[in-house]
Amino acid sequence: MLVRDAMSTVILTLGPAHTLREAATLMSARRIGAAVVFDPDAGGIGILTERDILNSVGLGQDPDTERAHAHTTTDVVFAAPTWTLEEAARAMAHGGFRHLIVLDRGEVAGIVSVRDIIRCWSPAREPAPLARAGS
Repeated sequence: MLVRDAMSTVILTLGPAHTLREAATLMSARRIGAAVVFDPDAGGIGILTERDILNSVGLGQDPDTERAHAHTTTDVVFAAPTWTLEEAARAMAHGGFRHLIVLDRGEVAGIVSVRDIIRCWSPAREPAPLARAGS
């Protein structure tokens, strides 16, 4: 299976001036763990993750004044839609991160997460067996 089969194509994009609270609110509402940040002044495409926000709050920084650009990873490892899920998982394990921005011909095409890969590799959820009386 390929990255294009597992990636999310609906992507949350932020600007560098979004506050961390705004980012967290948008990410929470969409139940996602990462957003693409477009910042032409910092090299173009970056990623802001729930871990970045958590680290900032853990340091006592104010999420209402901290801006996305200060917490965005700009040294991003990108995936191609034609990568295998094994290649994506290997890149994530090697880099210690849980999301990859997917580029197709230089344009953002999606994001693939560890959760997406697990969903593809795991069998369909089956109902839990019912407990029997007396067992």
